[in-house]
Amino acid sequence: MKLGFIGTGNMAGAIMGGIIKKGIMAPSEIIGSDVSAAGRDRTRETYGICVTEDNVEVVRKAETVFLSVKPQFYPAVIEQIKGAVGESQLIVTIAPGKTLDWLKGQFGRELKIVRTMPNTPAMVGEGMTAACPNENVTGEELSHVLDILNSFGKTEVVAEHLMDAVVSVSGSSPAYVFLMIEAMADAAVAGGMPRAQAYTFAAQAVYGSAKMVLETGKHPGELKDMVCSPAGTTIEAVRVLEEKGFRSAMIEAMRACAEVSRKL
Repeated sequence: MKLGFIGTGNMAGAIMGGIIKKGIMAPSEIIGSDVSAAGRDRTRETYGICVTEDNVEVVRKAETVFLSVKPQFYPAVIEQIKGAVGESQLIVTIAPGKTLDWLKGQFGRELKIVRTMPNTPAMVGEGMTAACPNENVTGEELSHVLDILNSFGKTEVVAEHLMDAVVSVSGSSPAYVFLMIEAMADAAVAGGMPRAQAYTFAAQAVYGSAKMVLETGKHPGELKDMVCSPAGTTIEAVRVLEEKGFRSAMIEAMRACAEVSRKL
């Protein structure tokens, strides 16, 4: 088989879904392992791929293997599979904090490894992923991995020293955005809007604003200024946000996030 997943949770499912939807690979070319019978059943029913409870089976049958378990399980999983990994196989990781040097030490030898950091919007085809290959990965092999990653959003190759910043600016940031949407909706509800409608207005405003940044190429500050009319409602709202430390709170939250990533 062409592709394997050790762990079939939400992120693995988003990747599988993107690959299958884009026609990059057929379900019959993908295998996934999960210690949970319920997880295996869900994955088989949702994506139609081959499933197993045996991690080593995935390694032995797949050309490219995604390690899609939580970071705390990496040492145990790598210890289990390292003897079965071949020198020609590609290993792709999605765990924060697990550096290429650490991974090499865990496997105990030189292998082809691509470290990545996707985020949960991959589940709706709008993910943002950073990728960092080690020196053993060829340009053609990296292109193959990027094709997979681009099937559920956008990908950029970054230097490894930026990966902790990536965790804070995209890997974890959907949570900050969801929190903001929830707060915006709460305020709208306080103003009399029905809850479901408030979420729609808030979420669409965030979606549209992000699209403006990406598609106009304008600086976010310039776009902000376009909304802030003299003596108007928006500039007053911005004044209050600045007074309450909105910008600083965001920066400090992201710094704390990156610091935890470095320690994982």
